[in-house]
This record gives sequence, C-alpha cells and structure tokens, in this order.
Amino acid sequence: MSRHSIAVVCALTALVSCASPESKTAARLIEQARAGDGGWRKLAYLCDRIGPRLSGSAQLEQAVGWTAEEMARDGADRVWTERVMVPHWVRGIEKASIETPTAQPLAVAALGGSIGTPPGGIRAEVIEVDSIDALKREGAKVAGRIVLYNRIMRCNGKRGEDYGAASPLRTTGAIEAAKLGAVATLVRSLGTADYRLVHTGAMRYEEGTPKIPAAAIAAEDAMLIHRLLESEGSVTVRLELGCGTLPEAESANVLAEVQGRAAPGEVVLIGAHLDSWDLGTGAIDDGAGVVIVMESLRLLKTMEPRPRRTIRAVLFTNEENGLRGGRGYAAAHKDEWPLHVAAIESDSGAGRPQGFSLSAGRGGEEMARGFGGLLAGIGAGRIWQGGGGADIGPLSEGGVPLLGLRQDSTYYFDYHHSPADTLDKVDPEGLRLNVAAMSVMAWMLADTPIPLPRTDPSQPRPRRQR
Repeated sequence: MSRHSIAVVCALTALVSCASPESKTAARLIEQARAGDGGWRKLAYLCDRIGPRLSGSAQLEQAVGWTAEEMARDGADRVWTERVMVPHWVRGIEKASIETPTAQPLAVAALGGSIGTPPGGIRAEVIEVDSIDALKREGAKVAGRIVLYNRIMRCNGKRGEDYGAASPLRTTGAIEAAKLGAVATLVRSLGTADYRLVHTGAMRYEEGTPKIPAAAIAAEDAMLIHRLLESEGSVTVRLELGCGTLPEAESANVLAEVQGRAAPGEVVLIGAHLDSWDLGTGAIDDGAGVVIVMESLRLLKTMEPRPRRTIRAVLFTNEENGLRGGRGYAAAHKDEWPLHVAAIESDSGAGRPQGFSLSAGRGGEEMARGFGGLLAGIGAGRIWQGGGGADIGPLSEGGVPLLGLRQDSTYYFDYHHSPADTLDKVDPEGLRLNVAAMSVMAWMLADTPIPLPRTDPSQPRPRRQR
C-alpha cells in the first residue's frame, strides 16, 4: 500500500469516529440547516418577487444585484461580480394550430435561440419522425414540410435517463431538418408528465445550413397529430413565432467567499446557475440550487474554527442558453485552476438529496464515501461515479475534481423548462436537507488535510445535457 493510500485510510478512520471533530461539525451543520428557513425565504423572493430570469432580461440583472446584496448581508467575507456578455433572445408571439383535416389549436412554445416565422406564419404539411435517423430515411419527402419529432420521454426510475437521448431532437433537430429542405420543426416536449405543458429549451443552428423556426408542442398535441396522420394520412399546421435574437447584453457571475483559516488561497467552489427560462419562475431549475449555495455559505460562515481552505460560492449567469457564465469563470480564473481543490454544482432540482456524483483521480471515490458517511443519516450519503455539471465542467480541463449534488428527480422532468416550474413544486424540508448536504460536503472538502486527487484532463468527461 502506498504512503498516500495509508494516509487516506487513516484520515477516513478518523472521520467515521463518532467523537471526531468532523462528525461534530457535520452534526452542527445538519442541525442548523434543518432548523432554519433562510433558504426557503430566499427562494420565495427570487421566484415570486423577481421571477423568470432569462439571459438579457431585466429580471436576471435584478437577481444579480439582489443575490450579491443578500450574501453580503449574510456576512460573507468577500462578495463581488464578474462581467459576462450573454445572448439576448426574446420570445414574442407564439401561435400554432392544425388547419386540416380538422381545426385544432396547439399548445406551443418557441425553442430558445429560434428565429421567428415570416409575418403571418408558415403553413405546411407535417411529416412525423421519432429520431434523426428516421428523418434521414425520409429523404426528399421532408422538403417543404414541417417536421414533427415525436419521441416519448419516459421517467426511468428516479433520474430521467431518457432526457439525454431525447434532447438532441430539440438542440440539433432544426439543423438536420433544414438540410433536407424542411420549413420548420416541432418537437414533442421533453417532459415526463401529460399535463398539456410545453417545455422549452435551447436549440442551435449550424453555419452554412439554412435557419428554420423551431418550437415545442405539448405531448398531447403531438399524440393528436400522430393519430390524425394515421387515420387521415395528411395533417396541415400553421405556425407563427415572433421570437428573435437581439444584440448581446451585459450580465455577471456573482461570487462570495468564506476565507479559509490555513490555506486561504486554495478554493472549494460551490455553484449553481442564476438564470432560468422565461415560461415559469425557475424554482427547480435552478433557483433551488442558487439558494442551496447561498444558504450553505451563510451556515459555513458561522462555523468555528473555519475550514482550512476558502469556500467560494459562484452563481453563474447564462447556463440555459449559452454557458457563458461557466466558460467565463473558467477563463477568468485559469491561473487559479491548480488552487481549486474541488467544485460542487447543484442543478438537479429540489428533490431530497441522495448524495453526490464524483469525478476525481484514483482514491477519490474512497475519500468521498468517507465524507458521504457523515450524511447517511439524512439519506444523502451515496457516491456515484461521473460527477460535475454544465457550469463547472470547463474546470475539468485543469484536473479539478468535480461533484454534483444528486437529488431525487422523480418529478423533476414533469416541470423542467415549463410554465409549471414555480415555487409550489419545492418541498421546504427537502430544500433544508439539500443545504445540509451541500454545506457538510463543502466543509469536508475544504478542511481535509489531504485534498481529493485530481483528474487526468486528457480523459474525456461525459457531457451533461441541459
């Protein structure tokens, strides 16, 4: 056994001791997190008073100012913002309807980044497929049609694994349809509940390929079109979108720190994204993550003695339709990458915490399981391989160990990117438990004498679908 492995075993043995200072600190953090309602009050203000926070909007910039002020009021040692230029896409009018063989309105929402239709809209026959491969098999039949991507997204267990398989239809579906001459695309909403909700999300275009309008429709409307195509053989739809992209706007990441007692230059980052889509108020995506980070930093400030290293909260701008905040932070702090000993992201909703996903070097999983053992009592002690998040992902290029706070996502994709993403979907007790899990893990990573082993930047990391 190597000296490093012996040291890790000794450190973990100390951690699991009931009398250890680490156990006592974890117990205090859990107790304080469960006793307070600061996270809930913050989330209520963010969602109900500020509201939707799409990049480029006045509400996002209001949220930037408010969160900075709030973390200063909570006593952070240092609070500041870092300028980031972000896309400014606006939604506008949205109308869609079946015209033949029967007149029926459709529940529709433009996909983020889509161009608008010509005045008066587009009227065309629909061609239905369930995948990009199926689209390509249709070949010349696609020209002049509106493509409907009709793929059912199921909730597999508690993680919504279908999202990763279905999301390319939303993100790149318009590119592939345009190559075959389609005039627009509709995608069955990427949701797991049939409430006739529309779920928006980011899409993109490709240089050299015509841009065509792209929108999501409710699952029930996709099924209606499917039935009419089966029974009648032809369906004509009219689509009118007033969306478009304005010049880029100025925004900012919000940062705050609790300084470490012994190695203040070394950093454990805890982060979430401040922006949201505009259909709901961004409670689960990612307002909950924002206040989990804010409230965790507040609790960590109260702990004595302070942790060995600095804990830095980062509220990233523009995760949803550009990742400018995450990329901007990584670029601005590239010289500090060697000093980032770990980064944790919370962007999986507000369900009860189950543990953390982890990307670290050899021996990191064993260390993290030792830390997770302190959270077993609240059901948040599990460690999965393959951790991180969209905003902290660029730090993997510097070998920074990445963790993702994992929550029960049974209902997450029911509301994700939809008008139903509102405060009432959040369980206050679940929110408190997430604060407990985040604060304990951040403390342990910041205070352990031996940091998590770093990753090998040359090894590919799975891309997280947004």
